[in-house]
Amino acid sequence: MQLRHSLFRFCPRAALIACLTSVSAMGVIADEPGTGKTAPFEIHYLTTMIDHHYSALRVTELAAGTEKEITSAISSQDRVHPTPGFNATEPHAILPDIKSMARSANRMQREEILMAQQFLKEWYGIEHEPQLSPDAQRMIAKLEALDGTAFDKTFLVSFASHHYEAAQSSLQCLVARDLEHHDLHRYCENIVNAQVNEIDHMRHLACKHYQVCDIQPQRKKSGHHAH
Repeated sequence: MQLRHSLFRFCPRAALIACLTSVSAMGVIADEPGTGKTAPFEIHYLTTMIDHHYSALRVTELAAGTEKEITSAISSQDRVHPTPGFNATEPHAILPDIKSMARSANRMQREEILMAQQFLKEWYGIEHEPQLSPDAQRMIAKLEALDGTAFDKTFLVSFASHHYEAAQSSLQCLVARDLEHHDLHRYCENIVNAQVNEIDHMRHLACKHYQVCDIQPQRKKSGHHAH
């Protein structure tokens, strides 16, 4: 079953039981698809969000580094679990705040990928595995080539814009999803809140540490500040 395959892809083995419990805890999802124009909107939104979050997994891996082995200790030097399809990596970021935010975002977006896959399967019978868009591939390649301060500055600008894209499409979801899909409303609302809060955090970090105080994540070409 595709959902089970997805669980093994995105849940670390040590946390598989917790992931299965999390998916079960979603409760009874409405088993009716969206009506009229809401159906193609929801399909497009969910598949796009899966791909969007998949690229974020790699970006956050580059910032925090990937685990070589799972330990029971909790440390500020913790890394994230590697995602299938990506190479293991050492941390490229140097700011502890960036590493912390990257770990948190990685965990959250893994769960949101699972939930979006579940919605697609339950409502539309669609099994969608993540893929990287050309824009995502370019962003990742750019970050892979950087380390230290150069990475941090570029990460803060690029990831803020990346977050804005998710917040913008999730805001559209709040006003365009099927009226009976209350779980999707909560899903989209949570993404809007989380992404906007993290954008604010990234803008403050850029200003505090690198004197870049005018990041405009809604503008595609705001990355000139990072150079």
